[in-house]
Amino acid sequence: MNRTLYTLLIHLGLPLIALRLFLRSRKAPAYARRIGERFSFGLPELRPGGIWVHAVSVGESIAAAPMIKALQARYPQLPITVTCMTPTGSERIRALFGDSVQHCYLPYDLPWAAARFLDRARPKLAVIMETELWPNHIHQCAKRGIPVALANARLSERSARGYARLAGLTRPMLEEMSWFAVQTEAEAERFRRLGARPQCVEVTGSIKFDLTIDPELLARAATLRAEWQATQRPVWIAASTHAGEDEIILDAHRRLLRRYPQALLILVPRHPERFNGMYELCRREGFATVRRSNGEAVTAQTSVLLGDTMGELLFLYALADIAFVGGSLIENGGHNLLEPAALGKPVLSGPHLFNFLEIAAQLREVGALREVNDAAGLAAAVELLWDQPENARRMAEAGLGVLRANQGALKRLLDGLGRLIKVG
Repeated sequence: MNRTLYTLLIHLGLPLIALRLFLRSRKAPAYARRIGERFSFGLPELRPGGIWVHAVSVGESIAAAPMIKALQARYPQLPITVTCMTPTGSERIRALFGDSVQHCYLPYDLPWAAARFLDRARPKLAVIMETELWPNHIHQCAKRGIPVALANARLSERSARGYARLAGLTRPMLEEMSWFAVQTEAEAERFRRLGARPQCVEVTGSIKFDLTIDPELLARAATLRAEWQATQRPVWIAASTHAGEDEIILDAHRRLLRRYPQALLILVPRHPERFNGMYELCRREGFATVRRSNGEAVTAQTSVLLGDTMGELLFLYALADIAFVGGSLIENGGHNLLEPAALGKPVLSGPHLFNFLEIAAQLREVGALREVNDAAGLAAAVELLWDQPENARRMAEAGLGVLRANQGALKRLLDGLGRLIKVG
């Protein structure tokens, strides 16, 4: 498939895209808003001549945050435009940066929509987070002489095989890109095989290791646990959970309550459209549940705190003794294991971690990560760590060691981007 055929197929698929937006809006009404932006109509006023950063959704927005803040510090004279594709990503960008960045949805990958967006933003540099590759946007950048960098790039073997099947589309697109800041050598080789120019591919590591924790966040968490009268109470968190995992987690919590009747579970669904349904599920299953968004007090009778707020995940991790990271009991590929590790928590996950293979391998190798397969295994792992606090402490220290050993990727990324920016 070449880019002309790809573009034709996208145009033919517009009715399906509209249907998908409608269906998603029934669960998440925000999908029905700002639709014009997805076609480059009704874009906000954008000050031109700066840096455009694309972070498709929540995970990429969080990963991009340290880079964006560092770019703001290095280039205070340049406006930064941050785009995404989802309402939750948009909310996170607003929460992280407020009015310090320009923000809109990235228009769909139609040549005319990409051209309208770029003519409005006129960036000096385009930075795409991880692996969100849009052939027409990249081609329109190349036509205008705008360098395109792929930051914190990752590419699984499975994804590489998919791109290889579309070599007529993939190879020209990668050849038009200016720089690939790749997490590992294995991924660098995959990009080269697909058509990236070898001199443009550099292994910089994962900027997710360059996570810094504000001491104030830890102090606030300690204060809140004291207010709950829960400093000695066993507390665990199951974060970024997906449909199909919650019943397993609640089953595990029920098992834990047999030995630890005062145990508290902080349950944080990944997507906000699931918050109400999860509250009903917890109540239906017989758990005394309070919602974080309501500011309800956690009492000795509370057994589940539903983390139904945006932008608080690190704080909720800080409240717990042990962290389970979701998206991993089902074949979703997992979520960021380094956030709880950076907070000094023992980390548990399911077996499906194909989005974080390298990070998971490093944590596993030093004993900072334990994988479980079901409710019984999850309950046993949490119980063991509560029974053996010294073991939990060793896991936590091992995780912090992995972070320290891998830091420096952010500086390497910023230095590489600096070589592409023409200031003046």
